[in-house]
Amino acid sequence: MAEIRLPAEVAVVNVGLSAFARSVEQQGRPVAQVQWRIPADGDAAAVAALSRAYGAAATTIDAANAEVVRRLDQGAPRLLAIRTAADVVPGLDGRTIVHCGPAIAWSDTCDPLRRSIRAAVMAEGWAGTPERASALIESGQVTLDAANDHDAVVPMATALGPSAPVLVVDNPTGGTVAYSAINQGPGAVPWFGVESPAAVERLTLLRQVVGPMLRRVIEEAGPIDILTLVAQGLQMGDDVHMRTQATNNLLIRHLLPQLMTLGGAEATTLANFLRGNHLFFLNIAMAAAKALTLWAEQVDGSSVVTTMARNGTTFGIRLAGSREWFIAPAPPVGRALYQPGHGPEVAAPDIGDSAVLELIGLGGAAAAASPAVAAFVGGTLDDAVATTEEMDLISAGRSTRFKLPILGLRGSAVGVDVRKVVETGITPRVNTGILHASAGTGQIGAGVAEAPLRCFYDALLSLVL
Repeated sequence: MAEIRLPAEVAVVNVGLSAFARSVEQQGRPVAQVQWRIPADGDAAAVAALSRAYGAAATTIDAANAEVVRRLDQGAPRLLAIRTAADVVPGLDGRTIVHCGPAIAWSDTCDPLRRSIRAAVMAEGWAGTPERASALIESGQVTLDAANDHDAVVPMATALGPSAPVLVVDNPTGGTVAYSAINQGPGAVPWFGVESPAAVERLTLLRQVVGPMLRRVIEEAGPIDILTLVAQGLQMGDDVHMRTQATNNLLIRHLLPQLMTLGGAEATTLANFLRGNHLFFLNIAMAAAKALTLWAEQVDGSSVVTTMARNGTTFGIRLAGSREWFIAPAPPVGRALYQPGHGPEVAAPDIGDSAVLELIGLGGAAAAASPAVAAFVGGTLDDAVATTEEMDLISAGRSTRFKLPILGLRGSAVGVDVRKVVETGITPRVNTGILHASAGTGQIGAGVAEAPLRCFYDALLSLVL
């Protein structure tokens, strides 16, 4: 019988249970752990859908996904103008208010969004008090709808009426146009779920001063290439969702010649507004992302998400080529840092349309670019990198323009693929603020929301079964 000799040196690749890898490691031998798990946790319907999505339907889906990623990556949205919402936003006329997230009945609307909607109704001049605003809505004299269904996106608890000034962003490559409100700035404001007289006055300031003056500035400056500024901002520490300070500054520098010609007391008011609004660029970036996803939506048969939005009650997604919403309960915001005196027991669930940014390679997909964001995703830059790596695992491609310095200038993840979400159980991570659930006092913290798996599961089954 031949002599059997055991190897003198052993290196191990372990698949599955990590306890085996730890045992080898404790014995001082090199080991690589492969993070494998049963796809979809063995759910029979999900496994059947994945088998078809990666099998018989794979050629069609992969081709559609490649085109969707191309459109998300190569569109070139521009800030064109500021206009009155009723003049440009499709279907936003009469007594209509559009809001963040999927459409929702007034009776199911969360407290922060209710307050913001009432503030918008009062700013329109339709009611003088929150109580009268509620009565108009309950009687059907004011119509509510999802901003996303009107080619618009709004952050946090923003509500938008027909007389409000809006950002107009086009994507000439794809022939799409998208809209967003002007960011209301910090403090006790409606987009943070506040309906006080001062909050309504902020909306009036946007209508009477900020909007008209910015309209002049942008008309004189000409179309602004939004994502060129974003790409620079990423290199300067922004994720362009939770943090936009660098990109704000780049935009103001770009507009400085036009801003200098304004003059007068209103110019000073505008300057103070811009100086104090560290998230001013957020809405511009969101409108740019919406212009890209509107183009991507025109591709049929894709498993890539082109709408992802939350209203504080529900979380909804849509796939390219479809107008159908897939909805699950809005999740809490985790990994959170709270202002003193506040905690998760008084926090509202995840809210806003800003998750559209995660679909084009920003926010959670670019957390690794932002040391300032690291505090909200675990406390270290390694945690921020881990968030970005998770987004990469569930995405269909990588950006050619949004580069992450800490990852060797690798492109950020683009195009969340429901196949990969259901297969791995990893859902998109959304960098976001936190509102008080009931007091109407505004923002109380910030953190990261993990999208609910159920809506991705339902979208996959609808696509292939």
